[in-house]
Amino acid sequence: MRPYTASGGRTRPSAFLDLLSLVRATGTPVREPLGHDHTLALRLCAGPTGPLSVAEIAAQLRLPAAVTKVLLSDLLECGAVTARAPRFPAGGAADDQNLLRAVLDGLRRRL
Repeated sequence: MRPYTASGGRTRPSAFLDLLSLVRATGTPVREPLGHDHTLALRLCAGPTGPLSVAEIAAQLRLPAAVTKVLLSDLLECGAVTARAPRFPAGGAADDQNLLRAVLDGLRRRL
């Protein structure tokens, strides 16, 4: 029941957020009252480790990613956080395939 109440019953965020989107607190004071989970998410984003991914925030809050995206989109709307899409190194798919092959080879050696 907690995830449902954390998002106010909403299942879709108002802003697009990827699981790898990096979120950072802006330091702008929030004028609307925040719920407990909103406050926790904002504290995580303001931490000393720098921007966190949506996936990391969801894991820290122990909430499903969909619920976390709703919470973060609320914080985006009031200007409390900013989010940026993940940046991938040049080379794109070719580099991804090489990385996946290396991971697969490493797993095969361990098994």
